Amino acid sequence: MTTPEAEPTQAERPDAAAPSQDPEGAAGAERRERPEERLERAVRAAEQALIEYEIAVETFRVEVENFSRLHHQRLGPVYARLDELDAQIAEAKAARTGDPEDQRKAEEARARVLPMPSVDELFHGWMDGDGLYPEAGAMLTGQSVRPPERVRPSEEARRLYRELARKAHPDLAQEEAERKRRDEFITRVNAAYARGDETLLRELSAEWAAGPAPEEQRLSESEELYARLEWLSRRKELISLVAKELEEGAIGSMLRMAPDDPDRLLEEVAEQLLAQVSEREAELAQLLA
Repeated sequence: MTTPEAEPTQAERPDAAAPSQDPEGAAGAERRERPEERLERAVRAAEQALIEYEIAVETFRVEVENFSRLHHQRLGPVYARLDELDAQIAEAKAARTGDPEDQRKAEEARARVLPMPSVDELFHGWMDGDGLYPEAGAMLTGQSVRPPERVRPSEEARRLYRELARKAHPDLAQEEAERKRRDEFITRVNAAYARGDETLLRELSAEWAAGPAPEEQRLSESEELYARLEWLSRRKELISLVAKELEEGAIGSMLRMAPDDPDRLLEEVAEQLLAQVSEREAELAQLLA
């Protein structure tokens, strides 16, 4: 047991004081965070946030593209039919009234019309040599048919795409050669995802896993890290403009109304348009009677 008299003597010994002060000495200084480390964490967080944002925008872009293609294929001829009926109605009114204003409106309506679609064109994608496809028959009879072709990639394709985008995204590269390799690879991934090709996405996943692991280079200069943050910020601004254009477009606005069931939304729009066609035809018949 240490006596009170011995305690001052031990405290005065340099070799006795050193062990108790060491954790706060050189070892503590080594563990102290460098200023660049905090900035590096901010860069990593910004990179991951940008990647997630790009994935979301690209996913929505593919959905808009697919929905636009299907929308044009299925409903384009119906829109053309409506325009033609509007022109015929305006012309019938002008012929009946002889009013110059009605004649002007009729000329404007006719100028907006494409050539009248034939029966084959009107049912393009809905009819072949054997007659109407089941989808077209169902629209006319109200009977149920097989589910329409998917508008968006499957959940498995979406999962594979997200996984590949997070692993191989070019923004994770620190060298130009590595960025180029990732750019080329992600281009192939995007093309496969746009087609909903699960098999190819799985092959690409295996290819990336078997390839060389990207080398991580720790950035130590504050100027380079700040420049990286500025580039990421500018990149996000550009992608935000793309996202805004997609969301505010006609197809994007429609798709956002029913993101979980775009096929049903297309059916509802088709029903509304066909109802409008019937109304226009009835109105034209009255004017021509």
